Amino acid sequence: MVDDKKFAKQILGKTVVSKSGKKFGDVADIVFETRSGELIHIVLGNPTSYTEKIELEKDKEGKLLIPFSSVIAVGDFLVISEEDII
Repeated sequence: MVDDKKFAKQILGKTVVSKSGKKFGDVADIVFETRSGELIHIVLGNPTSYTEKIELEKDKEGKLLIPFSSVIAVGDFLVISEEDII
């Protein structure tokens, strides 16, 4: 059996890229629902100039958020489906 679990500390700091290879920034934090444990958003750190051109959701402090539902792979990078966030 393959263990697909990832710990938050393994994801924090990873570079966020789209399937097409566009760089979005780094994983600064993860927002989750405390009751269910459901992962809601990735908080983007060091956003690239590309991310400023697209309309991403922002938190109260103005940090860019990427819906966790758009994450399609976690490895050396956190790969997201760009179609799911635009």
